[in-house]
Amino acid sequence: MGKNKFPAGWNEQRVKKVLRHYETQSDEAAAAEDDIAFSRADAAVMEIPKHLVPDVRELLARKVA
Repeated sequence: MGKNKFPAGWNEQRVKKVLRHYETQSDEAAAAEDDIAFSRADAAVMEIPKHLVPDVRELLARKVA
């Protein structure tokens, strides 16, 4: 098995910390976190068909890069 590749600024310890956060989070805390995310003025949430997700990710990657 090859070595994992992490995005810049990420490492195995950071990934484990994030996983621990979400795996131990209560349903109430998760719902509150979602409410905050959906109410942000500087971001949008869109529903798209699953089959378009790879194309959207590619477009976003090109725009950010």
